[in-house]
Amino acid sequence: MTLLDKAREFAGQLTEWRRQLHQNPELGFEEHVTSIFVMEKLHEMGYQDVTRVAETGVVALIQGEQPGQTVALRADMDALPIPDEKNVPYKSKIAGVAHLCGHDGHTTMLLGAAKLLISNPPKKGSVKLIFQPAEEGLFGAETLIKHGVLQNPEVTAIAGLHVNPDVPTGEVTCAEREVCAAADFFDLEIIGEGGHAAHPHKAKDPITITAEIVSALQQLVSREIDPIAPTVITIGQIHGGSANNAIAPRVKMGGTVRTLDNDVRYTIEEKMNRLVKGMTEAFGVSYELSYNYFYPALLNDRSLVPTVKEAVGKTLGEEHFHIAKPSMGGEDFSFYANEIPGVFFRLGVRNEEKNAVYPLHNPKFDLDEAALPNGAAVLAQWALDRLA
Repeated sequence: MTLLDKAREFAGQLTEWRRQLHQNPELGFEEHVTSIFVMEKLHEMGYQDVTRVAETGVVALIQGEQPGQTVALRADMDALPIPDEKNVPYKSKIAGVAHLCGHDGHTTMLLGAAKLLISNPPKKGSVKLIFQPAEEGLFGAETLIKHGVLQNPEVTAIAGLHVNPDVPTGEVTCAEREVCAAADFFDLEIIGEGGHAAHPHKAKDPITITAEIVSALQQLVSREIDPIAPTVITIGQIHGGSANNAIAPRVKMGGTVRTLDNDVRYTIEEKMNRLVKGMTEAFGVSYELSYNYFYPALLNDRSLVPTVKEAVGKTLGEEHFHIAKPSMGGEDFSFYANEIPGVFFRLGVRNEEKNAVYPLHNPKFDLDEAALPNGAAVLAQWALDRLA
């Protein structure tokens, strides 16, 4: 009997767990009910070594029959500040908060892997189970690393997954190297001089200058960055002015920078400063730029990609494993992969018959719960294979 066969035997329990989590979502570093739920389930399974980390994180360790290396499996637990618009019995009970990125599924699948592992422990070595808070923009992974989650015992490799509503249930995809882009954000203010709309020569119009800067930033990507290092600069918001017959004194804009190349990542701020400085000086105005570094690019360890294929082969069948393109989205699993060899893959959860078709972060996002045993089995199989 494969691990998938065993996981399917308690598929109903996985669905129950996922729905309970889905109805009680919590935002980053507020996952108090979620962490209690996770700890209770782990204790019920028989786990003794379960600890709370950074208030809402949970770490459990399962020891093999003999000493050896330690590998880790990670799942994120936080929800999003978006209303749940699905018409389902397990709809979120918390107004304006919902699990619309599948983290309830991730937590459930790691609990499923925990159940498989405690009844099928490794012969040698140990598996560390990391239930992580605050993946959605609050640096949960970095926080847990600072709290020593990759130490005592030292973790030699780590794996994580993310549900993918674009891929049918039963399939797994994995990128060969670049998985997710570095995700950074900026706020830029152009400071001009306000005045009457009928007398533009008596003012310094930051709106027209902003228009020039927005256009120039796109040329920064197309003409100053290697075209084989994919990079995106997006202006997500612009705010300026308060009347149709007045020239605004200031314009504020904000946006994000994404790149798959960590070396390119650290050149963008200087290039942006140089460009904006030159344009504002030319028009006789000033500016303020705040550039915030968030997640680094997520890079798979090339040697670990075949290990995911092997685990999928033993559970779902090798024909269900596919190499995928990178995504320009961000993922804080990158902090683990920057510290130790890591591999991140995606699990298909799309099912038109169950209306599991909406994209991540959509108010109607849902996942095919038939995929829950799949994720649990692949995670557990990967850990056992690495320690074998």
